[in-house]
Amino acid sequence: MAKYFDVHPDNPQPRALRQVVDLIRADGLIVYPTDSCFALGCRLGNKEGLDRIREIRDLGGGHHFTLVCKDFAQLGQFVHISNALFRSIKAATPGSYTFILPATKEVPRRLLHPRKKTVGVRIPDHVVVQALLAELGEPLLSSTLLLPGEEEPMTQGWEIKERLDHVVDAVVDSGECGAVPTTVVDFSQGEAEIVRRGAGDPSPFE
Repeated sequence: MAKYFDVHPDNPQPRALRQVVDLIRADGLIVYPTDSCFALGCRLGNKEGLDRIREIRDLGGGHHFTLVCKDFAQLGQFVHISNALFRSIKAATPGSYTFILPATKEVPRRLLHPRKKTVGVRIPDHVVVQALLAELGEPLLSSTLLLPGEEEPMTQGWEIKERLDHVVDAVVDSGECGAVPTTVVDFSQGEAEIVRRGAGDPSPFE
């Protein structure tokens, strides 16, 4: 049965955050809010967590997983960013964007796109996630919580708790979350390619 954490959206309770981080470090799988929609998240090295995300979402081998990072310094450890791209990506973070970039050796191979050797990265503009990432001290391996066969993500924490009670370890709720996923920009070939139009304004990358 999943634990339920009701976290204040502007002043997240440190004790609750510590309990969530303890679960993540013990290889738990959580649902948490972002600046776009709820997401599934686990520790970067959690192989079982990755398999559970694949199972919950019914994902194939070509899916791009995302590393949700606290800041640009952390993001830079996991992907290669050329000087030409640095400014445009930096200007859009934090925000509702996911960037697909070539991965560094810090990223476990099982997370990479099998052909491109790329991974998604993002820095969310959300108080609770930022506090969670600060407590954790490393990125969260994440995927949007969009269930198979459903058009839109769930927006209510209590509903997620009811439906996923036996397949996740915790639900972090800080109020209603959006239903629009991030805008995804693929920079793996050097030029910006908008893969998905979502919550972030795509115009800077067009």
